[in-house]
Amino acid sequence: MRMLTKGLPVLLIGAALAVGTGASGAAAAGSTRGLEIAVPAYVHPGEAMLTGIQATHPAPSIVILNPNNGYDPFNAAWQAQADSLRTATTATGGHTKVLGYVDTNRTLRPIADVKATVDNYLKTSDHKLHVDGIFFDQSGRDCGTDNVTRDYYAELRAYVQNAVYALDPEAEELVVDNPGTAVADCYLEPGHRTADTFVTFEGTYAGYTGGGWLGGNVFNYNVGYYSGAALDPSGTSFWHLVHTAPNAAASNTALDTAFTRGAGYAYVTDDVMDNPWDAAPSWGFQTETSHAATLG
Repeated sequence: MRMLTKGLPVLLIGAALAVGTGASGAAAAGSTRGLEIAVPAYVHPGEAMLTGIQATHPAPSIVILNPNNGYDPFNAAWQAQADSLRTATTATGGHTKVLGYVDTNRTLRPIADVKATVDNYLKTSDHKLHVDGIFFDQSGRDCGTDNVTRDYYAELRAYVQNAVYALDPEAEELVVDNPGTAVADCYLEPGHRTADTFVTFEGTYAGYTGGGWLGGNVFNYNVGYYSGAALDPSGTSFWHLVHTAPNAAASNTALDTAFTRGAGYAYVTDDVMDNPWDAAPSWGFQTETSHAATLG
């Protein structure tokens, strides 16, 4: 039986819906922030996809590293790769943020096991910070009974925050949840927010430009899907991942679409399933980072 989502306070939901009905979530929120490129790079250190990212100017804003879903040691080779990526300069003038991949299997993984995988990245033998945060894949999208699903991810976010703070109290950690589709608005509820950024679309170009887009980045069972703009004051709460795009022109179309749909981050590739994140797009990363920099 599908459980009703516990919604935001009535006043906040009203504000969110009033802002979220416009064509552009980013514009509706009054944000001047444009679109940035954020890349899942599921390859080994030194492979062509990562060397291509390092040669890109401006660089992507985020790169996910994936040592066998976090189960392999985040050893010296991975640490050196992460450190190198973090020196690159993005279109906003900042440095690329590197995230470590952690699978949650829709909360089916015991939370202690997930935290142990987080430790692989944030409790290294040299006691140094080599990543900027964690990418929690296969995350939930529903609140769960008494918000139990939402709170699983809120606990993980707090765990990452504490681990990063222990290494560097001045660091600004980044936590991403990937439900791959619109997320219940309880995940962004003040005081219970589970991540800084949510991947609210992951799928094919045909689905993204066709019927695969559900109509918003967030949803509430009482009111349906909406942009989530009022819940996104930084302009960085939502990230869209699009694969199997036919060409560079389609990539630009998808990036334009991501911006109008309120995404702060996006990535488009012609790579395909089973793993669409293991090769650079044929048009190159710079085509995307340069085009994204024109938006906003």
